Amino acid sequence: MDGPYCQVMGKEDLSPCEDLEERYQALLEVVQAISAQRDLDQLFRDLAHRLPRVVQVNYVDLSLHDPIKKVMRLHTIQANVPADLVGGHEVPIDDCPAGLVWQEQQPLLVPKLTEERRWAKVIGQMREDGTESFCFVPLTTARGRLGAMGFLSLQREAYSDSDVEFLQQVAKQVAVAVENALAFQQIAELKDKLAKEKLYLEEELRFEHGFDDIIGDSAALRKVLKEVEVVAPTDSTALIQGETGTGKELIARAIHRLSGRRERTFVKLNCAAIPTGLLESELFGHERGAFTGAISQKAGRFELADKGTIFLDEVGEIPLELQSKLLRVLQEQEFERLGSTKTIRVNIRLIAATNRDLKSMVEANQFRSDLYYRLNVFPITAPPLRERREDIPTLVRYFTQHYAVRMKKNIQTVPTKTLDVLSRYAWPGNIRELENLVERSVILTQGTDLQVPMNELQAHDHPASTAHSTLEEAEREQIRRALHEARWVIGGPSGAAARLGVKRTTLQSKMQKLGISRHQ
Repeated sequence: MDGPYCQVMGKEDLSPCEDLEERYQALLEVVQAISAQRDLDQLFRDLAHRLPRVVQVNYVDLSLHDPIKKVMRLHTIQANVPADLVGGHEVPIDDCPAGLVWQEQQPLLVPKLTEERRWAKVIGQMREDGTESFCFVPLTTARGRLGAMGFLSLQREAYSDSDVEFLQQVAKQVAVAVENALAFQQIAELKDKLAKEKLYLEEELRFEHGFDDIIGDSAALRKVLKEVEVVAPTDSTALIQGETGTGKELIARAIHRLSGRRERTFVKLNCAAIPTGLLESELFGHERGAFTGAISQKAGRFELADKGTIFLDEVGEIPLELQSKLLRVLQEQEFERLGSTKTIRVNIRLIAATNRDLKSMVEANQFRSDLYYRLNVFPITAPPLRERREDIPTLVRYFTQHYAVRMKKNIQTVPTKTLDVLSRYAWPGNIRELENLVERSVILTQGTDLQVPMNELQAHDHPASTAHSTLEEAEREQIRRALHEARWVIGGPSGAAARLGVKRTTLQSKMQKLGISRHQ
């Protein structure tokens, strides 16, 4: 062969191949070894360990083209010695020799590094490492151009023309191995995503919803269902407004079921139930080590909802510093996980819900105006139960049968007098409060007639009050009623927070925000 081998760095010297036949035999052994590798980093380490048997090299460079960012990702490792993989550096295509080789699909030989005037930054780094000459060859398969592979030597004029020809043959085999590793990596990522989606769906199935469908035939409910039918076939954002417990999630699920995304995932998140410090991670995911306690990579809800629908309940609780990121997802359909610079693109349909007056929050600088207008494309108002009283008997019978079956009880009827009383009650907790009362009633019932603890309703056994001027006023009244019923006990199983179906900290925050105190 032309040109001598240099001694590679290691505990023992490797004998150079004596002739071309032996050289290609060594190459065959290298190919067989790397062809089984499916992990890209391990593949590169294997190459750096085995290639000195085939060609003289002190450093191996693997540069892969990133089609999204339009850069070259440079990976370098010292040959044939235990060394750390220095990888992932992003370099503009025109700023490195690998970029030129990738573009022109021709090998590049630099016999004397001191005479090279291009790519000052990269060449400067090579000189710091002691490199005196190098050769780059294209990494290309029948499917496309992957990047370039570099062979760096501590000797001048280490590579001859025949070496370059041989290195092109090496690169052809390496390119196939790299392509396979990249494909395997993509498959593994897809499998991981599907596994996470499966886990999420299984958790959803285990979660018991109050009822499976929207129950009722009142004029107020029919109006909402008509709006659902209109907006569902589109991909437009829907904003569902209404008091706590009015069935906003059910409306969101109905929109999803009637949409073209019905076969994909429906992902939900209650923004009020997640601590502010963890909300960003829940929405966008995080990388391992992104923050204290991030022991593994985690996909966020937006990533899980790709091609499907994401439902953000209590969207008014999202802090201002996160609202800009949410707006970007809605506008650009892209985001980055915490601790990552990799942009993830998604195709999602957003449905938001709130029991707060977002317009008033915008005026008070508590909510971004641009995000509000982006969410308020198609507003839907979920009517409170007091505005659809004709649905109460139907709901009571439905919940009675639902829980009777679960508890294996034979409850056949609901007394007319009971239905009359329940229909007159104001239901500040709306459908959720009604369902909870019926569940307790089924537990207490010993015979075939539903026995409702009417004493729980006596304090509010009156027609519903007039409509509230704002949702904030309605929320304030609802919270005060729950506090009164719980004798101003906030936490615990019988406290106001449990009655309202929210966390103790959430209720305390709302009380402070609405100016509610026992001594008002």
